[in-house]
Amino acid sequence: MNEAYRYCPACATALAHISLLEDGGPKERLRCPACAWTHWNNPTPVLAAVVEYQGQILLARNAAWEGKMYALITGFMEAGETPQEGITREIQEETNLQAQELNLIGVYDFQRMNQLIVAYHARCEGEVKLSPELVDYRLFAPEKVKCWPAGTGYALADWLRSRGHTPQFMEGWKSPQRSDSAT
Repeated sequence: MNEAYRYCPACATALAHISLLEDGGPKERLRCPACAWTHWNNPTPVLAAVVEYQGQILLARNAAWEGKMYALITGFMEAGETPQEGITREIQEETNLQAQELNLIGVYDFQRMNQLIVAYHARCEGEVKLSPELVDYRLFAPEKVKCWPAGTGYALADWLRSRGHTPQFMEGWKSPQRSDSAT
């Protein structure tokens, strides 16, 4: 359970792990014993893009990451936008590229970060100019890119398979510590 919540945001009473009968049976959740406010702790939807640029795959490195891990462009949806609008915006904000074509790759479970990843293939054009959130990018030929065995790495692997490539996964890979989005 997420221990980030300690007090009820509605009445400031200390929260407790309370089991109640819900539609699917008894469920323990962080709840307020005074006003019954419940922390649902539902997964956060995250958008991801396999960015195809000049016939290659663009992977970027986040400024907050330790090491030299490169990953897909990811971000959160804003209220009032569709997933397609959100990933188009994220690509533009983070790389300055314009998505010319978007295709859904799939939806992926990423429980370690309590996220649900909605992944797209985006064929993009323009001139790469990274946002301050990113410190570097690299272009990889599809047959040379290696997938990471977590989160968006599975989306990349599925996209590669859809293009007739056999995905190769990194060995001895350790996930970078991130607090803002999926890898």
